[in-house]
Amino acid sequence: MLVAAWLAGCKASQETTAAPPPEPALPTQAQPKLPTIKLYLGAETLNAEQALTQREEMTGMMFRTNIQDSDAMIFVFPGPTRASFWMKNCPESISAAYIDPAGVIQEIHHLEKNDTNAVLAATDNIQFVLETSDGWFQRHHVGVGAVIRTEKGSLRQTYYPNQR
Repeated sequence: MLVAAWLAGCKASQETTAAPPPEPALPTQAQPKLPTIKLYLGAETLNAEQALTQREEMTGMMFRTNIQDSDAMIFVFPGPTRASFWMKNCPESISAAYIDPAGVIQEIHHLEKNDTNAVLAATDNIQFVLETSDGWFQRHHVGVGAVIRTEKGSLRQTYYPNQR
């Protein structure tokens, strides 16, 4: 009887000690093209892929080659944050606009291919990041202070219609 009680106790302790969930693995290949949204940046228009899930955000433009002038990806965060992007496994340099909750470009950064040093936003008021081909903003005369809109209105109205 004592052995049965000891075995039952051992089994119970094994069942209650669960292993922690595994860390999400870094992506190993480019993700398929994501659903797009039309963005208006003054006179310019981009059809940007939407990175909306944690996995899509983590993968971003990793492993993509031959990025064209029309290629873009928008990252949407649940609230304002101090955005930080790096270029691990990105074989091509890109440009990234750090955008506030109102859809106004606050910063534009060059992100160097395969650079694992993070490019940190200057403020903690960034809710969107728009990645484009390297130099796109300069070539298209879109700079800090430009407002980004969609067919539904502001970025806030588009992604957070219940927020004011």
